[in-house]
Amino acid sequence: MADLADTAGRLVAGPVAALTRVRGAKPMHPRGVLFAGVLSRTGLTGGIPWLEGTGRDDVLVRISRGAGLPPALPDLLGLAVRVPGERPVDLLLSSTGRGPWSRRVPVLRRDAATTYGSIMAYRSPAGPVWLSADPTGGPLPAAGDRLAAAAPGRVVTLSAAVGRGPWEPFGSVTLGEPSTPPDPELPFDAVRHAPPGLVADGPLARFRRPAYAAARAARGVALETGPR
Repeated sequence: MADLADTAGRLVAGPVAALTRVRGAKPMHPRGVLFAGVLSRTGLTGGIPWLEGTGRDDVLVRISRGAGLPPALPDLLGLAVRVPGERPVDLLLSSTGRGPWSRRVPVLRRDAATTYGSIMAYRSPAGPVWLSADPTGGPLPAAGDRLAAAAPGRVVTLSAAVGRGPWEPFGSVTLGEPSTPPDPELPFDAVRHAPPGLVADGPLARFRRPAYAAARAARGVALETGPR
């Protein structure tokens, strides 16, 4: 399975790079809005250092549409969180179902106030880990100026599920003001920048590695570009 996933990722690397050059932007989630934010971690028992930690961090949050389709159409929405630092942490979550298991299944949405899930599992000493995010409040536009105006002040609850255990909240992100410009170049990488104590694992992680590298190379972007 590992070889098949890696081979598939290498096969799509060429088309991914070509699409990136044509678009002049990321092949997936090409347009979004970047916000300042504050991550508050309340801690979660289970032997996973980053999830057990508490405290507050200034973060960057990007909300985007996966295929860049017109706002009137449903799309695979993305919510990405960057915790800057010498070793940044990137969380990349996609719109999913809302049930205990469907949170791991991608779902097209119009409303950005939906459930987001990591889809890709992380390996940990306690077992496989999945992450999810749930924005509070009413409907939220998923693109452009309307998103930039409506999102500040929204709170996003972060949860984790370890093995076959339940989803448990471990913190929240409060969205601040949008950046200027609204969508600067900031390459997120959920595989290379997994939280401490977690390792991006499984076929999806192995598929993503060469595809991510191809997209960055086509844009001429170094891996560590962006705030640290």
